[in-house]
Amino acid sequence: MSDATRNRTLAAAGAIFGYAVLIGFTDNHVRTIAADTGLWQFHAMRTAMALVLFALVAVPLGLQLRPRNLRAVAMRSAIHGAALMIYFGCLAFLTVPQTVAGLFTAPIFVLLVSRFVFGHALGPVRIVAVAIGFLGVLLVLEPGSQSALGWASLLPVLAGALYGLGNVVLREWCPDESAAALTLGFFAALGCAGVLGMAVLTLWAPEVPPGADGFILRGWVSPSASVLGWTFVQAAGSMLGVSLAVKGYQLAEASRVSIFEYVLLPVSAAWSFLLRGETIGPVAALGMGLIIGAGALIAFRGR
Repeated sequence: MSDATRNRTLAAAGAIFGYAVLIGFTDNHVRTIAADTGLWQFHAMRTAMALVLFALVAVPLGLQLRPRNLRAVAMRSAIHGAALMIYFGCLAFLTVPQTVAGLFTAPIFVLLVSRFVFGHALGPVRIVAVAIGFLGVLLVLEPGSQSALGWASLLPVLAGALYGLGNVVLREWCPDESAAALTLGFFAALGCAGVLGMAVLTLWAPEVPPGADGFILRGWVSPSASVLGWTFVQAAGSMLGVSLAVKGYQLAEASRVSIFEYVLLPVSAAWSFLLRGETIGPVAALGMGLIIGAGALIAFRGR
């Protein structure tokens, strides 16, 4: 590995670690928000706050917000937006480490998409890594009657598939886009989904369970000061965190950078323990170890 490549890889690792610390903290407060508001309103408000922040810092920081390839940025934003809508919906019912574990099937899907869509080679070791990774996810999520969501606890895996596809699209089609433009597109996609979801729920008017159980079905409600405060923390933290993640994937190959994202598993678990006193059982810990091991195999064989 040349010095330039090594330096870019280290820079990517630093960006991803910063992303993990920020996202691990902010996502542990989604359940607080979910108790009083809805998924769709949360994303609409968070996007509105993020747009204000972008407007305030764009000129002083010299941010390049205009995309070079609008179609590619829109496609990547829609894919990542769909992944994160599923992810945040699951956070109201599953712990952050469980939801993150499902999302971290993304490197597996990066591998599969790279092979079957973009024609990159796929060897037997990485095929084994795929199997190990999925086994680890099953151990962490424990789908079935014992899970909070039943078999729907596998929904974070769908989020992982979409997130992995978005990462490949980011690397293949958006290498020259600014991190600010890609982050803005990401928030815009989530904001549009939030407004659309609230419109549908206004017309549908379903019966909404109380508390976090009604997170997905709840339309517009008057937000409390606590909800507004934590949503702003989410907006600011996610804005910076997603920008760091985007920059990381632009600095090095997706298969190489994706292994760094696994730091979010222990970081989110640490935040869950510090903020909520939640611990991880031995089976879930084994599953996380398998997921990290699978990601390591994929990344190192990818070199």
